[in-house]
Amino acid sequence: MAALPTPQIAAFFDMDKTLLRIDSGMSWTKFLYRRGELQKRTLAKAVYWSSLYKLALLDMDAVFTRLCEQLTGEQESDLRAKCELWYQQDVAHNVAAKGRAAIAAHRAQGHLIVLATGSTQYAAAPVARGEAIEHVLSSRLEVVDGRFTGRPAGFCFGTHKVRLAETFAATHNIDLQRSHFYSDSYNDLPMLARVGTAVAVNPDVRLKRLATQRGWRIEAWV
Repeated sequence: MAALPTPQIAAFFDMDKTLLRIDSGMSWTKFLYRRGELQKRTLAKAVYWSSLYKLALLDMDAVFTRLCEQLTGEQESDLRAKCELWYQQDVAHNVAAKGRAAIAAHRAQGHLIVLATGSTQYAAAPVARGEAIEHVLSSRLEVVDGRFTGRPAGFCFGTHKVRLAETFAATHNIDLQRSHFYSDSYNDLPMLARVGTAVAVNPDVRLKRLATQRGWRIEAWV
């Protein structure tokens, strides 16, 4: 009987305030505001939501669903083009040098590199491409005939991120108990607790406290 292949090890990286030095959601909002596509009150609402997210008090399912509704009928190709421009102008130079070093170290050990973010596939794709990351887990928007339906096609935050990671692990023969996850946010606690090695990067107050209690490594990527 043939031996089963040895399970692989993966290194999962959160995007905002982890691999990136910035919050991509706020960066994107400011990008749209500069272009005259958002009003000041929308910018203020984004700041408010960001504050609630940092405190782990935001209903991300509800917020993401509302954001999807706002895109109803718009062309997917237009969003892709704007995201590429946004990445070149505001994001590419904000990749953390220590994040790149961590990716390189994991690659040298033969680990699979995975970007695992609550951001959409349109925000995640150029970041992943820029860092040569082949695998992406992200929140997704539903598209029919090249236009957004206004409905989410999938979430990638909280317990949703764990479910996506487990599905990915089963497909790619990954042992999550030997794998790594890097994140800045207490909101990622389910995924941090799911892997064998949790690393708190630029952690928010609640995550820093928890990481200290559990003996997780704490790193500053600035």
